[in-house]
Amino acid sequence: MTSPDSGAAPIRVTALAVTAVKATRLRNVESVWLSAGGARGDRVFFLVDKRDRMINSKLRGSLQAVIADWDEPSGVLRLTFPDRDPVEAIIDGGAPLVARFYGETAVGESVGGPFEPALSAYLGEPVRLVRVVPNDTRISAVDRGLEGAVSLISRGSLARLASAGRVDGVDARRFRMLIEVDGVDPHAEDEWIGRSFQIGEARVQFLGNVGRCLITSRNPDTGEVTLATLDLLRGYRGEVETTEPLPFGIHGAVVEEGTVRVGDELLPQ
Repeated sequence: MTSPDSGAAPIRVTALAVTAVKATRLRNVESVWLSAGGARGDRVFFLVDKRDRMINSKLRGSLQAVIADWDEPSGVLRLTFPDRDPVEAIIDGGAPLVARFYGETAVGESVGGPFEPALSAYLGEPVRLVRVVPNDTRISAVDRGLEGAVSLISRGSLARLASAGRVDGVDARRFRMLIEVDGVDPHAEDEWIGRSFQIGEARVQFLGNVGRCLITSRNPDTGEVTLATLDLLRGYRGEVETTEPLPFGIHGAVVEEGTVRVGDELLPQ
């Protein structure tokens, strides 16, 4: 497999994808600031059900059709829906809330405003929008918290999955990864676990594989189930030695903060 040490063409960042509200549609950006909690402005908010449990798009795929625009300097959040008027308001504190987040406890603020009625009507169930630990840029509502807040997938791996599924291509946003790279063979990133890389101004230590769930079967724009990703991964990756089942991509921790841009090279440390 091609690796960063092989003397081949450089490995570069080809896409960066974030969303302000966990489970809503990812959008591509040209640069991100990486800190311990991941990319600044990414997963600043998440949703909880009536029992204060975090919800995602595994069962509520229609959330992926919602576009969240967050302007941190002004504190304005705007949600655009596919079937109703958008809602927008300044986020200025809220009631403290302790939520269940993948079996762990997450502390945040229920932001109120027009978001709760709009989101509840859209989903057909009562939900609340929660902001995680305001004014602490280290924290975000990424799945792995501070231990693995950066995720990465290669275009080579996406092409291999497309081949297995006999489709023209697979949108990287299905896998809700932060960083997409090109310049390596399929799944070469598996070999980077335990290693540290300079990516732009930041340095990342890769910790393990990312195991996959049903969310990846959903179209990243509509939330509709359109590709049997888990069956495909089970077919050709089911027996791979891995830190998590059905691996596709890797996750890591930020050990040196800095800006990462599309086009930046990955350099092993």
